[in-house]
Amino acid sequence: MPKMKSNSGALKRFKVTGTGKVVRAKANKSHILTSKTTKRKRGLRKADLVDSANMSNMKRLLPYM
Repeated sequence: MPKMKSNSGALKRFKVTGTGKVVRAKANKSHILTSKTTKRKRGLRKADLVDSANMSNMKRLLPYM
């Protein structure tokens, strides 16, 4: 059986923690930032975890995580 391929786009966007959770960057931080408050932009800086509802999709994208 050949090796499974990881999704290269997902590899660049997600990191796996030591406990097996997946870390992601938050959306809405790329453009049109003048209309967003400083507080909102500051909150978007921090990384967040992928929701448990999406973990089955993540396992498909990153089979060797």
